[in-house]
Amino acid sequence: MTAAEEFLATPLQFLKGVGPRRAADLRRAGLATVEDLLYRFPFRYEDRAHFASIASLRLGQDPRAIIGEIVETNVRWTGRRGFKIFEALVRDPSGSVLACWPNQVYLNDKLTRGQRVVLYGKLEFRRPGGLQLSNADYEILGEEDEAGAAERLHTGRIVPVYEKIGSVWPKFQRSLVQQALERLPADLDDPLPLLLRERLALLPRREAFEQVHFPPEGAALDLLQAFRTPAQVRLIFEEFFLFQIGLLLRKRDADAERKPFVLVTNQKIRESARRVLPFRLTRAQREALGQIVADMKNPHAMNRLLQGDVGSGKTIVALLAAVVAMENGLQVAFMAPTEILAEQHFLNIQRLLVASRFRVALLTGATPATARRDLVGDLAAGRVHLVVGTHALVQEGVEFARLGLVVIDEQHRFGVIQRATLRAKGLHPDVLVMTATPIPRTLALTVHGDLDVSVIGELPPGRQPIVTVAKPESRRAEIYEFLRAQVEAGRQAYVIYPLIEESAKIDLKAATEMADHLARDIFPAFRVALLHGRMKQDAKDRVMRAFADGTVDIIVSTTVVEVGIDVANATVMLVEHAERFGLSQLHQLRGRVGRGRHQSSCILLYQSPLSDDARRRLEALVETCDGFVIAERDLQMRGPGDFVGTRQSGVPTLRVGDLVRDQALMEDARREAEAFLAGEPEARLVGLVRGTWAARFGLAEVG
Repeated sequence: MTAAEEFLATPLQFLKGVGPRRAADLRRAGLATVEDLLYRFPFRYEDRAHFASIASLRLGQDPRAIIGEIVETNVRWTGRRGFKIFEALVRDPSGSVLACWPNQVYLNDKLTRGQRVVLYGKLEFRRPGGLQLSNADYEILGEEDEAGAAERLHTGRIVPVYEKIGSVWPKFQRSLVQQALERLPADLDDPLPLLLRERLALLPRREAFEQVHFPPEGAALDLLQAFRTPAQVRLIFEEFFLFQIGLLLRKRDADAERKPFVLVTNQKIRESARRVLPFRLTRAQREALGQIVADMKNPHAMNRLLQGDVGSGKTIVALLAAVVAMENGLQVAFMAPTEILAEQHFLNIQRLLVASRFRVALLTGATPATARRDLVGDLAAGRVHLVVGTHALVQEGVEFARLGLVVIDEQHRFGVIQRATLRAKGLHPDVLVMTATPIPRTLALTVHGDLDVSVIGELPPGRQPIVTVAKPESRRAEIYEFLRAQVEAGRQAYVIYPLIEESAKIDLKAATEMADHLARDIFPAFRVALLHGRMKQDAKDRVMRAFADGTVDIIVSTTVVEVGIDVANATVMLVEHAERFGLSQLHQLRGRVGRGRHQSSCILLYQSPLSDDARRRLEALVETCDGFVIAERDLQMRGPGDFVGTRQSGVPTLRVGDLVRDQALMEDARREAEAFLAGEPEARLVGLVRGTWAARFGLAEVG
């Protein structure tokens, strides 16, 4: 290890001023070493070389930085119990302004009369009080900050502003970073290959660190705030490049594993698959199936993602692939995230394979002990050819005679450990992952960067686009008239209620009362049924079966997955309190109608006033039915962590990159990583990535 590497690995507690408490706070934020600290970007920059005067502040301006003296402080009581506002009157040579911090009385001990402070905020008009800086970021300046060695660190320049970490304030972080940079050896190692740096004109690593944290004079503030300066781009690209190298190495390792069996296709197998088909495949389905079967015939295990919107026909494609595997003497495991979806898949697959020689079984947590014991024995003996199930498939004691294909539905609902456990039950089986949640390209390059991707980008013939409208509560009567007309014409409808965890009992009560109200007062001539998660399984089955058979006209449900039944005659999706659902949830719900030849509608009924986020979600759904457009919007609104779910689901822990903001850089990094590994890659870099990749990006080496 070089001197530079040793210094980067130095624990932060050994830097001046970092005591046990600060070190513990930094560790909780993921900052343990000097390297961690240097890769923590400021979240914004302030031009403190040109402070705004108080007199120049205007309503509606972007936030401004001012410097002044506190001339008076006060804690103001409000009419609300326990709610107080800390106020400070701040003056500079041009005038004074009131700064207010609602419900932050503790500032009375921090900000005192006579202190000189930097405030960064936006001028607003509030009642009472009039014009004021509300919730401004603040920094206290000591004498040494205004005339002395630290003057150029905290003022008189473009200053980096860091998020507060426990007891570690932004001002101290600035000093800490400066200390680290001053001690950083000049001969700092660079993980990026020299030829790559030269070709892309990337800054040296050490210079990039310095400019990211302390931008040079004349740096463009707008580029800094957009994280697009050469220094920022260099470090973001570095992170993405190393991440993609790791993904590609993992894919290369998987491709090197040889299956103990080689699949074949012939006329007999093709005829067997054709007998299963209930309809003619679309062009996109045929292409996806061709890619999957070609992978299955390869000597190394398939690892493929099948994307397609709700109703695009992914399941039939997966089943045809399963027939190919079973005709080759192999077993198939079909894994779904919930018992209801597993049961639905089981019933559909059993119906399609009823005339075949293959035995299909269902294994979930609800399977009785005796039946489970018999089924586990049949799986181990090879007497069951295809098993559909939930996480029960990965439990101890479930073994397969010859597992050749694993199909995983809605994979983001499973952790990578569960997926790997199921895969390990076969001798390098082929894995097909399905999702109805269209994945934006940036996430596909990260979460699924080691998978090959097939896309079913069209709906089966005869499907009409779903008409989507958003209506306020005041339009409820006309919505009921529309629903009445649809049911009188022989169609069926869903009415969906949100079920939010914090208020589950209240929501369930509201949904139950709504079902009673609709049945008794609004549609007494129609058959209305209620479906919710607390019902016993046999009761749920009866309701879903009745709806599918057409003996229930309107189904009122509290959940999303429990209405995952394919009813071509259902043409109305009415979503109550649509503002409480996420964008992807709404899109998934909408996909439950429009499955037949009749025109379908999705009605988003909302309560006013809408938040800005809720308004954007509803507008996005009304504007487009394209799942990939919806996914991009959802990613932008929620961010990648919430979009995919938990870290287990495969979202990398990034220090400087942002999967939404830096999409183009991620694609550049992917191309460069592929080119790097296609040549004669440096053993040094490959070794570095292999040794640190999983820990560095918070990802398990399985999946």
